[in-house]
Amino acid sequence: MSTPTVTQDAPIAELVTETELARMGTRRGRKNKLWARVVRYRWLYLLLLPGVVYFALFKYAPMYGAIIAFKDYVPFLGIGGSQWVGLAQFQQFFNNPDFVRLLANTLILALLSLVIAFPVTTFMALMLNEMRLMVLKRTVQTLIYIPHFLAWTVVASLTYLLFSQGAGPLFGLLNGLFGTHVDFLTDPAWFRPIIVLQDIWKNTGWGTIIFLAALATVDQEQYEAAIIDGAGRFKRVWHVTLPSIRPTIIVMLILQMGQILNTGFEQIYLMTNSLNRQVADVFDTYVYFVGITQGAYSYSTAVGLFKAVVGVVLILGANWLAKRFNQEGIF
Repeated sequence: MSTPTVTQDAPIAELVTETELARMGTRRGRKNKLWARVVRYRWLYLLLLPGVVYFALFKYAPMYGAIIAFKDYVPFLGIGGSQWVGLAQFQQFFNNPDFVRLLANTLILALLSLVIAFPVTTFMALMLNEMRLMVLKRTVQTLIYIPHFLAWTVVASLTYLLFSQGAGPLFGLLNGLFGTHVDFLTDPAWFRPIIVLQDIWKNTGWGTIIFLAALATVDQEQYEAAIIDGAGRFKRVWHVTLPSIRPTIIVMLILQMGQILNTGFEQIYLMTNSLNRQVADVFDTYVYFVGITQGAYSYSTAVGLFKAVVGVVLILGANWLAKRFNQEGIF
């Protein structure tokens, strides 16, 4: 009587089958949990839907057009029919004599905004937080919030009215105090200070909202302990308030680094004229003049893509630096 032979492949096959079944069961379980969560929080996902659709249509879908930076784009041929040229547009931009001037103008304006406007926002939030008279605090908050809702066209118009030669009240006041006759709107030396002052006046109040929200979460017991230890108001701000909102400051600084080359088209364009153009031209206005008015679509797209890539690198670098110093980043 012959005995059946047992091969070594049968247990392995059974083991593989059991493993696959376990994986399928795990996947099915995850899908069921995910679907159950979607059903449970369906109204929250419904509220999220408009934002997702907005970013999908106006932020991610247009990224397809960025490929014309690597093509010799001809509108009649379309994106697909235009010839590939690789990095030729970028090489042309980097070899352009305007590249150094544009980079310098953009970085100087961005650094001035980062070094001056950003600390002013933090300082204003601290000042508002220290106000104890609620009526005065709300009045000041309302007054500094209002400029944010004005269009840059209105801000530029007000600037022209205040600094216009001859009729502007600030033109006469400043020139009278210093005994000069400077045309602030056309003098290249005054272009950057005016841009920074506009930015501070328009955006400082709105920027304090996030910092005020962070200040509202500071533990009041720390203030009480500091008072018992004899700390004055300045020391309480320095040793309690600022360390408590340090993560918020770092996150906002990282996000600001990502916008360092995004100086804003409308503000710069409205304040630019033929006399200050040498210091006023930045990447945003350059893209407009070259891409829209001259029809160099591929070249201007390459300039815009370069600016976007630099912004991403700066965000990643600032976030890495924050992590390196044991601080919280954005991811």
